[in-house]
Amino acid sequence: MGYTIAQKIIKEHLVCGELIVGNDIGLKIDQTLTQDATGTMAYIEYEAMGIPRVKTEKSVAYIDHNTLQTGFENADDHRFIQSVCKKHGIYFSRPGNGICHQVHLERFGKPGKTLIGSDSHTPTGGGIGMLAIGAGGLDVAVAMGGGAYYITMPKMVRVNLTGKLNPWVSAKDIILAVLRVMSVKGGVGKIVEYGGEGVKTLTVPERATITNMGAELGATTSVFPSDEITRTFLKAQGREEDYTELSADADAVYDEVIEINLSELEPLAACPHSPDNVKPISELAGQQVDQVCIGSCTNSSYLDLMRVAHILKGKKVADNVSLAIAPGSKQVFNMLALNGALGDMIAAGARILESACGPCIGMGQSPNSKGISLRTFNRNFEGRSGTADGQIYLVSPETAAVSALTGVFTDPRTLGAAAEIELPEKFLINDNMVIEPAAVEDMDKVEILRGPNIKSYPETSPLTDTIEASCSLKVGDNITTDHIMPAGAKILPLRSNIPKISEHCFTVCDKEFPARAKTLEKSIIVGGENYGQGSSREHAALAPLFLGVKAVLVKSFARIHKSNLINAGILPLTFINADDYDKIKLGDMLELPAVKEEIANGNTVTVVNQTTGETIKADCELSDRTRAIILAGGLLDYTKENS
Repeated sequence: MGYTIAQKIIKEHLVCGELIVGNDIGLKIDQTLTQDATGTMAYIEYEAMGIPRVKTEKSVAYIDHNTLQTGFENADDHRFIQSVCKKHGIYFSRPGNGICHQVHLERFGKPGKTLIGSDSHTPTGGGIGMLAIGAGGLDVAVAMGGGAYYITMPKMVRVNLTGKLNPWVSAKDIILAVLRVMSVKGGVGKIVEYGGEGVKTLTVPERATITNMGAELGATTSVFPSDEITRTFLKAQGREEDYTELSADADAVYDEVIEINLSELEPLAACPHSPDNVKPISELAGQQVDQVCIGSCTNSSYLDLMRVAHILKGKKVADNVSLAIAPGSKQVFNMLALNGALGDMIAAGARILESACGPCIGMGQSPNSKGISLRTFNRNFEGRSGTADGQIYLVSPETAAVSALTGVFTDPRTLGAAAEIELPEKFLINDNMVIEPAAVEDMDKVEILRGPNIKSYPETSPLTDTIEASCSLKVGDNITTDHIMPAGAKILPLRSNIPKISEHCFTVCDKEFPARAKTLEKSIIVGGENYGQGSSREHAALAPLFLGVKAVLVKSFARIHKSNLINAGILPLTFINADDYDKIKLGDMLELPAVKEEIANGNTVTVVNQTTGETIKADCELSDRTRAIILAGGLLDYTKENS
């Protein structure tokens, strides 16, 4: 039996475990990336481990999230990260150099290599044939220190692409079609691999759009083959020596196969408030639009923005629309400026933003109240835009651009013949905004620069024999990390200050939660299906940890968030009987009478509702390693004990 692409990379990097679905496996990590919203805490954690120099082939810190400097906090965090990078052997991508995933794809990604990043959209690297996985900051810190990265061996899903996209239909429409089939939780415990003749019709940036939004499936990662199209892209980036051919064996076996005929696709949109709420643009046509935002790590490549510039050239943005465009990297920005495309966008009335995440993470450009905003981004969770009642639709750059001109939802196929936009034979290469670390002999001379907003990692302690705590919050299905720990211009600057940022924890769902949890000192959260979907932000675990949350009891977890809870020493419990969810109410006193013994000896945990007298059985599915982490009180304590 042959191997899939992902299985080949896993086999090559396997440190421990077996390639058996459901088994705990450890992987050697070649590359890591962080961004500034999660990076500050990741580097505080790295420092706590006491390892002087990173042991990866390449680690890069990007400044792309917290670039709006309305106070000292973001600037202090950037200065801290830069000094840590200089000292410990990490490359530092300065603010303005671009979005981490776009820049990493352009300048550092290598087919066949493993990459983990403290950002859930790290799977973008799968577009170039990497095994690229989003992870919590502490997992990234451990990998930088030379430790293995552990996952549960996933199932393999093949998405078989046939045919060829029609004019005005794009890669964004492909991943929206996949989301329509699989849903936001259909990829949990799976790696999605793309194959078929249709793959050869897609450029690397188009493939990266698809793997980027694979994160919204809940998948471990997504990956494309590394082929001649990959070689052409790397050659144009001056990196042909990084090319490695990589494809699935002809007799590779997949757990699931999905067929997508590219020739049958039409322009699509993900409607509020979920990436899998997908409808054809033709069904939405004519509805008024208030705002259009083009960019993000999903759709800010040279190819995307050249198509946008072609649509906008010589025209004018509708009076009722605000159009903002953010190039994904300095490389893209500079090339658009030099070839005249940037001027075409500006002349049409577009507002040009810096090369950063910006509106995608609520950092500016919030729409008007109840405003309809078309965005080329990857998430449209409620409130994520910064406007609580904003109506956010996810669309392709082509749909976004034409709708900005007409002022209403418009199918781009109404434009007639499409221009043939091709990738350049050679990209403009200038890495002067990537700062190299100090040489090994000079690292001790580097001073770590800390601002007053940078606080320590929250205190942790080993698991106690019993837990007695009140239910401090009860929530429903599909709770995202934006619900748990909101982003936005007001909150993101607090990412290095857990005590302060915890004041915003779950306020989207219940404004009283932080004060209630703090008063209780110890508590348990109860939730529904797919709890913790979305971002990799470990703050969604660290803020509850600081507020005294000892366990989270839900119907099911999203992968990264469950890992982050374990890393923080918070028990991730799931109802064995989903109907037991109805047996707990806000304020009920819950007891886990023998939790330490039960965790040490198995996966079943007894939960007694002292308020009602009912006993509930919960599952705490752990490997031997994650069981030891929970017993130790979290990954940081476990790492110190075992280093």
